Amino acid sequence: MHMDGLPENNTVAIAGKIVEECVFSHEVYGEGFYTFKIASERLSDQADILPITVSERLIDKEQLKAGTCVDVMGQLRSYNNYNSKKNRLVLTIFAREIRLMSEEEKKNENQIFLNGFICKEPIYRKTPFGREISDILVAVNRAYNKSDYIPCIVWGRNARYMANLKVGSNIKVWGRVQSRSYQKKTGDLIEERVAYEVSVSKIEIPHTDEKTKTVEDTTEE
Repeated sequence: MHMDGLPENNTVAIAGKIVEECVFSHEVYGEGFYTFKIASERLSDQADILPITVSERLIDKEQLKAGTCVDVMGQLRSYNNYNSKKNRLVLTIFAREIRLMSEEEKKNENQIFLNGFICKEPIYRKTPFGREISDILVAVNRAYNKSDYIPCIVWGRNARYMANLKVGSNIKVWGRVQSRSYQKKTGDLIEERVAYEVSVSKIEIPHTDEKTKTVEDTTEE
């Protein structure tokens, strides 16, 4: 599977090994959906542990066992989790195609393309080592008047450029889906959490002559 030539405004192509087996997620009009997690290896020794949502009509869930390698193409979607005390944005890769792979076919594909709109003021900052970062939230339209809200992180000179863009700006981004562990302190308790976001490697502003491509953002985070 690959993304070349696809007109979608939200396309993910990812491959990895299942590290958490299927559990039931929800049902829509009699169609059951299941979630599981895969490990998508980076160029470094690290791996991103990412959630996948799949329909029971695409594949028999009994085939999705821990240790199995899968190739998935779909979309990165968001929804609000109302089960927690506070409303939280939850991300998942929604599978539209899925294929089992043998160990010989194993690959480290992890690509995403988004065409959406900046829906929150970009946050520009620097790491203690002086590396520039911008956090942006991109709204991507979906069918039936729905939208997915995708957190993106932009590096280097691209981060500096993004910091000047306004809410409502149309933007195209290419990158990879990644997981990031962090700690959330609530009162005296410290909770370990995982955030999912898009690490951007290339950006383009449609309908203008201004375009920026990655030249320094090849280091794995």
